[in-house]
Amino acid sequence: QVQLVESGGGLVQAGGSLRLSCAASGRSFSGQATGWFRQAPGKEREFVAVISRSAGWIYYADSVKGRFTISTDNAKNTVYLQMNSLKPEDTAIYYCAVPLSLGRLDHGNYFRPAKYDYWGQGTQVTVSS
Repeated sequence: QVQLVESGGGLVQAGGSLRLSCAASGRSFSGQATGWFRQAPGKEREFVAVISRSAGWIYYADSVKGRFTISTDNAKNTVYLQMNSLKPEDTAIYYCAVPLSLGRLDHGNYFRPAKYDYWGQGTQVTVSS
């Protein structure tokens, strides 16, 4: 069983920064992929970023490219999402997620929420204008 706990959310003004953390227990991140998703009120859950150190790739949604950075600290079994130049449209609940196996993200499926099997409870990010 994998438990994921997000933290670091909060209220920030437009142009500000936040760093989200996703701490895992029950499984190591070292051979896995971890994704960040977000969901705004009345909208579907959308992909933000994903990282796999073992496979050597990182992907970002176009809407956050150049502003957000995903990273991982395997020693702490934690994945981070550094968010800079925040905009009001970034307001959402942010979730981290892990698939059962790296193979589930093959063929470009890394952006599909259905391919991830374990989810955290989410952390609220609110960006004021």
